[in-house]
This record gives sequence, structure tokens and C-alpha cells, in this order.
Amino acid sequence: MNIILMGLPGAGKGTQAERIVKEFDIPHISTGDMFRAAVKNETPLGLKAKSYMDQGQLVPDEVVIGIVRERLAMEDCEKGFLLDGFPRTVPQAEALTATVKELGREIDHVININVRRELLIDRLTGRWICPVCGASYHTMFNPPKEAGICDKDGGKLYQRDDDKLEVVSQRLDVNIAQTQLLIDYYTEQGLLRSIDGEQDIQVVFEEIKSLLRG
Repeated sequence: MNIILMGLPGAGKGTQAERIVKEFDIPHISTGDMFRAAVKNETPLGLKAKSYMDQGQLVPDEVVIGIVRERLAMEDCEKGFLLDGFPRTVPQAEALTATVKELGREIDHVININVRRELLIDRLTGRWICPVCGASYHTMFNPPKEAGICDKDGGKLYQRDDDKLEVVSQRLDVNIAQTQLLIDYYTEQGLLRSIDGEQDIQVVFEEIKSLLRG
């Protein structure tokens, strides 16, 4: 079973990915992990990717897809895989379709965990951290007993820059625009299935399981 898992930041993609790979006994393949492994193992493509990253440049699609192809050709992917964080663009999606076909396989499911932008903003901007002990709180999921104060040591909680509203909003808007193109592409392929990610975590997982087993 070959799966692509999509979802905006804050949609709960990481949580569901962990459950899917455990339930179906397939490897969880993320772009970051692939890049780190290729660089660490000093594969020709890994070294090529590193040369771009060291210069602060985006790694070209042909290098990225080459690394993806090497990973999908490994023995642990024979029963299937869960791709997370790739593809990010339509050209990457087209290259992935061709690559999987070359390996004698096909993408079986593209799952998009769908959550409204307003709720994603609430989820992503709700994190506050204690500067003294490093404890992390969330206004929605794990609030401190007293607003703005750490339960453990009374430290005044602060918010990291990348959790602030302006930064989160900008990041989301870029992701939404990019993701919509992929949604359109996989809808045309007849592969896309959307799951309501605003439900309880277990309910979301049960729906994904049902879809994959259907």
C-alpha cells in the first residue's frame, strides 16, 4: 500500500502518520529523513543535495526526486510506504508518478487531512514556553493553571517568534496556495481523499483506517 499523506501545518499529520505506519507496518518516509540519510551516507545525490543546502539554495527537483527514487527502491518499501512532506509541487508530483511507475508500482491513496485556516492558527499560535524550565504549554490543549505563568516554577511564559500570529499566518498562506495545486492534481487523478481533521484524533484515525482498508 503506497500512500501520500497531506495536511497543512497544525492539521495533525505527524500524529496520524505515526499511527498509520504502525497499523499497516510500512515505513514512514519524510523528505527531511531522506535528505539526512543521503547526506550522512554520502551518496552521490546526497552530496549534490548538500552542496545546494550549504549555499542556502533550494535543492533542484531532479536531485530531490533522485533521492526519493533511491529510498522507494529499498527493500523495506516492498510492502508499501507512507510519503510525508513530498511531493510539495505539481512538477514533483508528476515526477513521483513516473518514478513509482518505473519501480513497477503506483500510488494507491492520497489522503488530505483538512482543517480550517482559523483553527490551524489557533492550534499553531497557542504554544507558550517557560524560559526557566523549558516546559511547554498550549492555550487549547495544555493550558497552565494560571494564564501566562508556569505551573512548575512560576516563570513568565513567552511565545517563540515562529509561533506568533503574523509568522504563522504567512506560513499558512504559502502552504495553502501550494497545497491547493496538489489537491487539484490528485483530484484529477482520482486519488485524493479528504478527511475532516477537526474531529477527535482517534476518530480521524478510524476514518483513515476505514478508507485505506476499503
